[in-house]
Amino acid sequence: MGRTAGVTSDTVPTVVIRPSHGWISLQLRAVWEYRELLYFLVWRDLKVRYKQTVVGVAWVILQPLVMMTMMTIVFGKLARIEVPGLPYPIYLFSALVPWQLFSQALSVSGNCLVGNQQLLTKIYLPRLIIPIAAVLVGLVDFWFSFAVLLGLMFYYRISLHLTILVVPCLALLAVVTALAMGLWLSALNVRYRDVGHMVPLMTQMLMYASPIIYPAERVPEAWRALYCLNPLVCVLEGFRWALLGRPSPLGAQVVLSGMVTAVLLVGGLYYFRRMEKTFADIV
Repeated sequence: MGRTAGVTSDTVPTVVIRPSHGWISLQLRAVWEYRELLYFLVWRDLKVRYKQTVVGVAWVILQPLVMMTMMTIVFGKLARIEVPGLPYPIYLFSALVPWQLFSQALSVSGNCLVGNQQLLTKIYLPRLIIPIAAVLVGLVDFWFSFAVLLGLMFYYRISLHLTILVVPCLALLAVVTALAMGLWLSALNVRYRDVGHMVPLMTQMLMYASPIIYPAERVPEAWRALYCLNPLVCVLEGFRWALLGRPSPLGAQVVLSGMVTAVLLVGGLYYFRRMEKTFADIV
């Protein structure tokens, strides 16, 4: 084969692709080496999301605001769910902001491999980049919604405390949780397309199993340990603690939620890598 002038074999990197054997390497170093591609995938997804829309980025703000309004009418006015010491709208919105970050990241990451068939079949890249890019897009939207939340807190005259500094860590925990579940779902969705139809149902079930509409204290004590197996309990209650002065979720609840997220993430990473060699053949 010919060689481009001015380019020698010493300057052209060679990538040898071999099937995995034995204990599978996660190849996290390869993800770092392709970080520029990760950046461009995130930027591409952002542009596609708001391309040819009437209100553009305003959808990030409108969605949780509309949900807050409807839930306030249904659960606050009709069902008469009350939170002592806090207006119900701000109580809802403080959980809807991190919930929107998680739910969008989970929805996109669960279908990311099927939606990127051209990348999987035509070029080489660490496949882990695709679900990572899918969940990172939600962080951009999150900060717009978070700014609206701060505005609502000012309107309701809720003062800020130093605990607000924990918010970035909680947002990162929400993204990691979405990535942990998205790795399982995206790999399964390549082989079983039914999984893509299950993601919206799973997201809706998680919404009612998380303390968004109601306080976590309303869960009976006998069910509390089982309830805290949902890692979003720590994230949502953590947001309310950091911003609204709600009771701290620190303690056994954080440890339990962290362990569940860690198990899901490590298991998802290894399952994703194990199935990766079949993606291009069956996608």
